[in-house]
Amino acid sequence: MQTNKEFSNRLKEEKSPYLLQHANNPVDWYPWGAEAFERAKAEDRPVFLSIGYSTCHWCHVMAHESFEDAEVAEILNRSFVAVKVDREERPDIDAVYMEVCQALTGSGGWPLTILMTPDKKPFFAGTYLPKNSRPGMTGLVGLLGAAAHRWREDRKSLVDGGEEITEFLSEQNKAKVGETTANIGIIRASVGQYSRYFDEKWGGFGGAPKFPTPHGLVFLLRYSAFAGDGNARAMAEKTLVSMYRGGIFDHIGGGFSRYSTDEKWLVPHFEKMLYDNALMVWACTEAFALTKRPLYRQIAAKTVNYVFTELINPKGGFLSAQDADSGGVEGKYYGLTPEEVKAVLGGGDGEIFCRRFGITKDGNFGGKSIPNLLDCADFETESRAVAAMEKKLCEYRSGRAELGKDDKVLASWNALMLFSLARAARLLKGAKYLVMAKRVRRFMDRSLTDGRGRLLVRWRDGEAANEGLLDDYAFYALALTELYGASFDAGCLKQASSLAARMTELFGDAENGGFFLSAKDAEPLLTRPKPGYDGALPSGNSAAALLLLRLSRLTGEERWRAAAEKQLRFVAASAESQPLGCGVGLLALTEALYPSQELVCVTSEPSAPRELTDFVRLNAGANLTVLLKTQENQKELAEAAPFTAAYPIPESGSDYYLCAGGSCRAPVRSAGELKIG
Repeated sequence: MQTNKEFSNRLKEEKSPYLLQHANNPVDWYPWGAEAFERAKAEDRPVFLSIGYSTCHWCHVMAHESFEDAEVAEILNRSFVAVKVDREERPDIDAVYMEVCQALTGSGGWPLTILMTPDKKPFFAGTYLPKNSRPGMTGLVGLLGAAAHRWREDRKSLVDGGEEITEFLSEQNKAKVGETTANIGIIRASVGQYSRYFDEKWGGFGGAPKFPTPHGLVFLLRYSAFAGDGNARAMAEKTLVSMYRGGIFDHIGGGFSRYSTDEKWLVPHFEKMLYDNALMVWACTEAFALTKRPLYRQIAAKTVNYVFTELINPKGGFLSAQDADSGGVEGKYYGLTPEEVKAVLGGGDGEIFCRRFGITKDGNFGGKSIPNLLDCADFETESRAVAAMEKKLCEYRSGRAELGKDDKVLASWNALMLFSLARAARLLKGAKYLVMAKRVRRFMDRSLTDGRGRLLVRWRDGEAANEGLLDDYAFYALALTELYGASFDAGCLKQASSLAARMTELFGDAENGGFFLSAKDAEPLLTRPKPGYDGALPSGNSAAALLLLRLSRLTGEERWRAAAEKQLRFVAASAESQPLGCGVGLLALTEALYPSQELVCVTSEPSAPRELTDFVRLNAGANLTVLLKTQENQKELAEAAPFTAAYPIPESGSDYYLCAGGSCRAPVRSAGELKIG
């Protein structure tokens, strides 16, 4: 985004790339904080709150149209106190006011526009607003003028409206879980809902725009393995393959864009987010582990390579996102013409590439073509020659234009990437994935954890800030359980238990069940949301259910069993009311309710026997928990999982103890003797 050095406001002191994009607006922006609201009270003005993020296309549009405009700035500066918030840096504020927008309008999105009283009670909510009114769309100038007039002449109606919406949301977030119990009927009904909305031709659920929601696909894949449901697996596979073949996947540079604007996944909204790609790696890893179809390993590898290439932070974490726009035009970076391709690759190779990836004279996006495999019959195979062509075009594309990046490092998103890397290391035999997962862990412990052992939301330019939220704790602790499964480092298990205990202390609702988004000692906001909906990201409550269930099985501790049971009731209630928006919650219910097995390997070897890691990969479709005890780790493991202290270490070789359905079988001496089922 271009800035005007003629102007400057308080955002120039911030670290957020999004806020810095607005530091030279003529609008007298404040960051969220006491200074803004004290001024609003002292000068008796309403507050204009704008929430967005740096790679949001419509945030850029509204900024160019309105926030860089002198007329809009004059109105805002005269009649309001204007506050800017980066939703990724302050997801707690975003969650509160997105609830407001959805309650008042029935929908939401970014940029989020809120008008509110100086005590933070909203009386208007909307998303993108053009500068001037259009048919069917309120203009910002008209809205601000009308709101300023009503603030002077009819304030009581605005204040009363703010009180009503505040009270409504407060009651919603205090609601008790009720008598819902976790049962297989909820899972089957949810699969039925997926079936009803499934697009049999193009994959995905519902019409355009289409979002990946890969955690829902993971649920369908896992459920299909546990329940033998071929339809659930077919829906997940069709969707994964269709997304890969479309333009939502970047066939030149790798990685997935945010969502597709059309039904066949061809034309995406081009921003690339770390969390989307982390979750897609998880889904593709799961698909490969269950089907052994090489395509899924290939997609996972290309997606990881994209993250390693474009989103790596030299200090150890991953950056947040890559912009949709280049040169102020969305998608300009990605489009190609046949002439460009042939100029880079030569006539013969250029023709081959254009034919394979649908690069045509007429194009499919603004006169150019988004590379895709929709009409390619042999899309599952890629030769070294084609890979070399992709590399050349990737270099050409990077030299032709540059995409902006949001270079802040977010704890929750990095935790999701850590989880997926550990899962890929475990199931795809990816040694480099494990190395990087451990690197991310070190970064989070060093740079996103404070002196009290509490997590922080973001790190940028050497500075970490903002008290961690539920998602940070739930995602990171869950990732550590997965890292334990990939490395058998008992320290991961201990740390996961410690974070889960801190999560329960800070966010748990002991009276009504579930977890609040913000900590009990956090800055008081309008309400304290308790999210149960899995949108683009899993909710902290869904992740917490999966975490507590896995901890109960890994540690054998009663406190985690009881906590998991209670949290699964909360998740079951969410799944009943919104089954398509509870993918990870449904995954937790599935793992809890279908038959499971627990395996303890006790070995004289210093690390995991090769046959154990092979056994885990071969039985990826099983509901299996695995612990490893060695001479070296026995003390630390006993601290994390006390029941393992009773297992004797053999003088040589390994002993395998398998339990299922509450009963344990006699130990065997090799993994080949184990029978899962």
